[in-house]
Amino acid sequence: MLRVSITKELPYFDLDVDFQVDNNQILVLWGPSGAGKTTVLECIAGLRSPGKGSIELEGSILYSSRFNVNIPARNRRVGYLFQYYALFPHMTVKQNVIYGLRSYKKPTQERPAVDFTTVLDSFGVLHLIDRYPGQLSGGEKQRVALARALVSQPQLLLLDEPFSALDHQSKKNLREEILRLKHDWQIPMVLVTHDEEDSRLLGDIILSLHKGQVVQPGTRGEKRIKRPVSDQISLPI
Repeated sequence: MLRVSITKELPYFDLDVDFQVDNNQILVLWGPSGAGKTTVLECIAGLRSPGKGSIELEGSILYSSRFNVNIPARNRRVGYLFQYYALFPHMTVKQNVIYGLRSYKKPTQERPAVDFTTVLDSFGVLHLIDRYPGQLSGGEKQRVALARALVSQPQLLLLDEPFSALDHQSKKNLREEILRLKHDWQIPMVLVTHDEEDSRLLGDIILSLHKGQVVQPGTRGEKRIKRPVSDQISLPI
């Protein structure tokens, strides 16, 4: 489970979000460009620091202004699919995916090692293992980037405009891929989009952002939901 209650002063408005995402749920941050959606993802991932508040994942505090906690991004066990996939052009598919294991900790009984070729095969791109990003289609790049995000077995998956560079058929196929991931991996996901159809088809929870504020929280099949109460957390012993 992911719990987020943060504020951050930005150049043109103040960001203020408060939400919870359970395992096997997709929360969609929907709204126009410049609404603060990507900033929320970056704060969760540890790429930016909130001004105030808390972020908690599976009972562990990732960020807390109250307790002066700010776990480095590499230690957060958060998978991040960037908008344009951020694949290294000078690396093959295999090298890009292996790079995702750089922060992978020693396997345990609760967290056994995952064979990266198995992950690539599950996305149907194992046969592309020796190709470079410039030799891949948009859909193939996205699948490789997803494989890289998942080989380290994250507890949370963040997706920033994952369909923006795809044609209609590729978008349709990869929406189905995201839903499969939701079922197979059983981890919370936060997806950023400005596409209303993406929100409707994928979101278990939909938060509409406008200038950093939640203006229309809701769930699939419901008109509105109450915003969660700000987290009351205690520092683990």
